[in-house]
Amino acid sequence: MMKTFYIAATVLILFSTVRAQPGSVNYDESKVPVYTLPALLETADGLQVTNTVQWEQQRRPEILELFARQVYGRTPKDPIAVRYEVLTENPHALGGKATSKQIKFVFHNGKKEIEAILLLFLPNNVQGKFPLFVAYNFKGNHSTTLDTTILYTKNFALVKEPNHPDWERGCQASRWAYDDVIARGYGIATMCYHDIFPDKPDLKDHSVVSLFPGYGKGEDAADEWQAIGAWAWGSSRILDYLTTEPSVDMDRIAIMGHSRQGKAALWAGAQDMRFKIVISNDSGAGGAALSRRKYGETIAIVSNIKPAWFCRALDRYHGREEDMPVDQHQLLALMAPRPVYVASAEEDRWADPKGEYLAAYHASPAYALYNLKGLPSATPPPIHQPIMNDVGYHIRAGKHDVTRYDWLAFLDFADKHFRK
Repeated sequence: MMKTFYIAATVLILFSTVRAQPGSVNYDESKVPVYTLPALLETADGLQVTNTVQWEQQRRPEILELFARQVYGRTPKDPIAVRYEVLTENPHALGGKATSKQIKFVFHNGKKEIEAILLLFLPNNVQGKFPLFVAYNFKGNHSTTLDTTILYTKNFALVKEPNHPDWERGCQASRWAYDDVIARGYGIATMCYHDIFPDKPDLKDHSVVSLFPGYGKGEDAADEWQAIGAWAWGSSRILDYLTTEPSVDMDRIAIMGHSRQGKAALWAGAQDMRFKIVISNDSGAGGAALSRRKYGETIAIVSNIKPAWFCRALDRYHGREEDMPVDQHQLLALMAPRPVYVASAEEDRWADPKGEYLAAYHASPAYALYNLKGLPSATPPPIHQPIMNDVGYHIRAGKHDVTRYDWLAFLDFADKHFRK
């Protein structure tokens, strides 16, 4: 236990040190290098993409392949069996406004099992089918609410020692605007991301990755998937379960991810078209922010802090972002024609708010192919003035977090596109 705690503490110290040393992180806009983004609407053989057929049949698959090969790794196609067990159902949740359900997922390959628990809140006052948000939580389902009936999961005990404050119920409830979501007529599904891939060194054996054929047989290939790929895969498995809930409208599912889970949400949305709105909140490098700006968190910094997130192929571009065959505007463009929303925070310079905005702006030409509206200008909007086109964006006051302001903006964006 002491050895494991020491490793975790070392990672935390490194994370704090990287943030604290201004010489190692660029927060000076004048030091952003001149860069040229890889072409969005030009195929590998130099053809200009001028219509949606070319985009969908040629350019989009090219870009998706580049991100799989060079950034996130390839998601295996092997089927992993899963069984569901409804653990609790409470029709009087949130003061009677919602029905809560806790469903245990048991992923298995005939030799090994990995368990996860999905927490659902479904609105009681909606007639017919309703839209729903999917979003991972960081500190366990118990952290999102004060409800004492919410269960702890097996993997949480692996990543947090018994007296850690993250065991406290409701310790991140401020990030979960359940009442607002339910009041708008939406459901919400959340799961602790540690259940899918524990975000702590040396725990890969406890992740879903360990269930797939070939796991543990030698060193990872350069394009082998890692944590972000696994979290994206897990989001799609939540969708699989939701098809069994008759009141959920599968044509109106939004995925929202914050920080590292913003990275994973974008990769999930790129691969799984069943996510009809994709939302990134403060996702930074490897998420919504342009890598070539080399501002705040860079792929080298984040990969050194968390080497298990990205595939090994990305290592060759540390400090050489200009040589990457992709950048994050192309990832955002993979959502087209589905609405995509990027959210930033004014004080979160680590995540490069301007770089997040510019990526969304430069993704807009893919939306124009569908006669949809992207971002109007290369100049970001002022704080608290959201843009709610088919490509949306806001920057709010404050730091790296998910706030009620963010959720209300996400709901407004979803209302605009889901309630046409």
